[in-house]
Amino acid sequence: MTVSSSSVAAATAILPNVLAERYASPALRQLWSPAGRIEIERDYWIAVMKAQRELGVAIPAGAIVDYEKVRSQIDVASIDARERTSLHDVKARIEEFNALAGHEFIHLGLTSRDLTENVEQLQVVRSLAVFRMKTAAALLAMSLRAKEFRQVLLTGRTHNVPAQPTTLGKRIAMFGQELLQAYTRLDELYARYPVRGLKGAVGTQLDQLTLLGGDAKKVARLEKRVLTHLGFKRSLFAVGQVYPRSLDFEVVSALHQIGAAAASFATTLRLMAGQGLLTEGFQKGQVGSSAMPHKVNARNCERICGFSTILSGYVTMTGALAGHQWNEGDVSCSVVRRVALPDACFALDGLLETLLTVLSQMDVFTAVIAAENERQLPFLATTTILMEAVKAGAGREIAHAAIKEHALATAKALRSGEGDTDMLNRLAQDSRLGLSRSQLTRVLADAKRFVGTAPQQVDEFVRTVAAVTRSVKGAAAYQPGRLI
Repeated sequence: MTVSSSSVAAATAILPNVLAERYASPALRQLWSPAGRIEIERDYWIAVMKAQRELGVAIPAGAIVDYEKVRSQIDVASIDARERTSLHDVKARIEEFNALAGHEFIHLGLTSRDLTENVEQLQVVRSLAVFRMKTAAALLAMSLRAKEFRQVLLTGRTHNVPAQPTTLGKRIAMFGQELLQAYTRLDELYARYPVRGLKGAVGTQLDQLTLLGGDAKKVARLEKRVLTHLGFKRSLFAVGQVYPRSLDFEVVSALHQIGAAAASFATTLRLMAGQGLLTEGFQKGQVGSSAMPHKVNARNCERICGFSTILSGYVTMTGALAGHQWNEGDVSCSVVRRVALPDACFALDGLLETLLTVLSQMDVFTAVIAAENERQLPFLATTTILMEAVKAGAGREIAHAAIKEHALATAKALRSGEGDTDMLNRLAQDSRLGLSRSQLTRVLADAKRFVGTAPQQVDEFVRTVAAVTRSVKGAAAYQPGRLI
């Protein structure tokens, strides 16, 4: 079959970025869109022109006004057509903006990387600000859920098998602790994130120095004014054509750490949903399976885990770029970064939107949880019974062997339907332990003792989250968008 070039062009023109179009929020899509990037670039060019004029470069005030008038007139198709001729994306955007304004005063003394590096870093740091707010919102939502279920006794599991009692609030706080660690890293990175600045072709600032009459102090003031306008607090002072790509790796790694914390939480929710202990929420009209009408899938939690996998791939991609720059820089990293940076941001944005949705919609079935606790409690209490036997005078290892023997025998009897299924009866009759039936019953009757300091740990999590996120603007009121 022959496919015409026009058909290919038409299909390519509407080919979407799935992460952006299906999962990311409108704000992130706009930030990383071609038009969004061009708008940032033009604002950057105007900021440079204003600073250069103030420092003595002969740029007419009227020319700057003319550029400002056409700043938002963005025709991506026209720019693409120019690039097909020049085979240089920055040159195409320079020509387009100049043609609209009727002047040629932008990009004076700049190299392409003076533009692209700073603009891309601005996109990154603005994305970090969004993620900082949404992660704080997720932490607040987790703290509310942890507080709600602070004392709900739950069968705790290690290796996915019953281990000791905990509380549902403590379990949520446990995953919240992981997310809090990731948030702290992101918050610190956002606060100190350094921009490349105006450094020229090989990092010496030669062209700006020439443009400003050889005055190094003016060059420093130019860079400071532009970076202040863009909102950056600090810049790198000794870089080449590009900033170190290990910084991209650090950013994407921080995004992945947030995603990993969310995926840990989502994975356990998937397991609990499979046991019928809770649901992540099932909306009116939602369908779990096209074939099985009864299905209530944890599809949002599955999605979170998928996003985490995607982010791990971008960690690998950006990690491969770190440490591979030639001399003062090259652009072998360009094609990777064009994919990895925006798509990692789209993936984490979709993940956080989904996490917030799950936290707001999850429904817990306390009766099912209580029934499981009743069934498992004699087994879950074995460590406490072991300590009571030791207090009664039994040797620790002898008592451990005796309890293990009876626990395994009881479990076998329950599964096979044959033998004594009353573990307390078995334990009370074993002289190695020195515990009566009434003593053992009293141990099990005091269920609250089995959760240890779980409620207090929840309280600490709630207090810590409140203190950490109190100053994050928008976090407390943020509501996720509707998922599809």
